[in-house]
Amino acid sequence: MKILIIGAGGMLGSAVVRYLSKEELIVADRPEWDITKEEELRTKVLNILPDLVINCAAFTNVEAAESQRELVFQINARGPLYLATITRQLDIPLLHISTDYVFDGQALNGYNEDDVTSPLNVYGQSKEQAEKNITATCQKYYIIRSSWLFGPSLKIKGKMGKKNFVDKMLESAQDQKVIKVVNDQYSKPTYTNDLAVAIRENFVKKSPAYGFYHLANEGSASWLNYAEEIFKQKKMIVKLLPVPCSSFFTQAKRPKNSSLNNNKLPKLRPWPAALADYLKKINH
Repeated sequence: MKILIIGAGGMLGSAVVRYLSKEELIVADRPEWDITKEEELRTKVLNILPDLVINCAAFTNVEAAESQRELVFQINARGPLYLATITRQLDIPLLHISTDYVFDGQALNGYNEDDVTSPLNVYGQSKEQAEKNITATCQKYYIIRSSWLFGPSLKIKGKMGKKNFVDKMLESAQDQKVIKVVNDQYSKPTYTNDLAVAIRENFVKKSPAYGFYHLANEGSASWLNYAEEIFKQKKMIVKLLPVPCSSFFTQAKRPKNSSLNNNKLPKLRPWPAALADYLKKINH
């Protein structure tokens, strides 16, 4: 299968490239590929004629998104619209990565695939608009929502990629006697390698019904639970100070509980087991 992977240099995109290596891959990333330039994008995709397009490209800095709304919507909403239009023209599927932040976090038991979206911040609003653009434009789509991604970041052009929460916690422990960690926001930490394998097994090797899917490692956690597990597995004694999210000044509101319920696919392993694998990899 010939697969075009857009956003291939990102934390998730690079994992997808690794785990789909047996397929015929076309890896695409900035600056050569800009999904906000419709005609240029169409020309490139039509020259390739892929069997499947996987879109991992996104503006993911939730806080910075609040002051860059136009740019965020260009990348996160209009780019996917252009891809939906092109894949419809080619009559091929589009697999698009979305987020738990399309929900407002008020559901006590997490969110199902068909629950109504109601994002709290610009990032979530842009991702919600992408979902609406795709579903209104093409019929052959897989929209995969995931959450709290962690995994290895590639060094691109001499610069390290985005640091995940695990990396930030381990770094903070080197020079902070006490680390403040939010204890009233919940979701499901998800290992990019596990998500990439699930994409391969469920959407590349098989052709399930088109629609929305939730893929996250099992088990809800607060940021505090997450940090505690990191240091427990590392056998590090670190003083953590539980604080409410209101104690941090942020422009972007975050959902209280955006845990995603996977009702359609084989469930991923619990996140602590996935974390253990990641910690082993970064220790070598």
